[in-house]
Amino acid sequence: MQMFDVIIIGGGPIGIACGLEAKKQGLSYVIIEKGPIVNSLFNYPINMQFFSSSEKLEIDEIPFISKEAKPKRNEALEYYRRIVTSNKLNIHLFEKVEDVGKQGDHFRVKTQKNQYTAKNVVLATGFYDLPNKINVPGEDLPKVSHYYKDPHFYASQKLAVIGASNSAIDAALECWRKGAEVTLIIRGPEVGRRVKYWVRPDIINRIEEGSIKAYFDSTVKEIKSTELVVDTPEGEVILENDFVLALTGYRPNFEFLENLGIELSNDEKRLPSYNPETMETNVPGLFLAGVICGGMETHKWFIENSRIHAPIIVRAIQDKLQLVEKDT
Repeated sequence: MQMFDVIIIGGGPIGIACGLEAKKQGLSYVIIEKGPIVNSLFNYPINMQFFSSSEKLEIDEIPFISKEAKPKRNEALEYYRRIVTSNKLNIHLFEKVEDVGKQGDHFRVKTQKNQYTAKNVVLATGFYDLPNKINVPGEDLPKVSHYYKDPHFYASQKLAVIGASNSAIDAALECWRKGAEVTLIIRGPEVGRRVKYWVRPDIINRIEEGSIKAYFDSTVKEIKSTELVVDTPEGEVILENDFVLALTGYRPNFEFLENLGIELSNDEKRLPSYNPETMETNVPGLFLAGVICGGMETHKWFIENSRIHAPIIVRAIQDKLQLVEKDT
């Protein structure tokens, strides 16, 4: 079995950036991704447009040419796919990691298909796989989804969208424009302040004119097959309802991190322990890259500010390998 210098778990933009850097610096590596290339981006809404401009989504100084200043999902898929294929990166797709264990100075990584060994492991797994549940009766009904893909599906339907962030607001507007009867249910007093600056005025105008109904300072109490029970400042409201999009955010797989021995803060942020100068966790040889570094603060790390993790990590791994060589 080959001993890799580094195994990179996660084939998103930051995992790809780590693979590029490892290859450039002559390290033996493999990227393991449970789905297609940039699996999380692939599962974004079809019409999704990034908040960042294209140059801020670039990795390894490879130009990202977009038709508009803010690229869309399909352009990002094309960009990152071409990087992987043109650079012949060693990436294994559709392999879900089942277990990571440390034996002495080495790691063993088990997937659904193979087993690997490595001197170092980088976790670049993001946070899009585990939705934040609202934990109410009926949340497991088939009409409820925590992911949104295409507005056509909801045409001519009574749709409730739970949330006030970019994903919720984008879905509400797109589905309304395709003929859905949209109701927004927002826990706070207003539309989220982090909503894209060119989208926020749009949703506010649609709410003010009555095209989209919004309940502020409100929460869902129960989801039924044809109704929705909502707690509002004016009391309980029962809405006729066909579908629910509970777009209340996502979180990293904290259980996976803890099983690896990574220490997490005891507060609500659940911040993982790592050295920002090397990105190495409290587990020697285990590194973090990308949004997973932020714990529950998933808005803190993006492609544009975490792409620097790749050269930091590879430099730290090179230093570790050189020390081992000197000792031997």
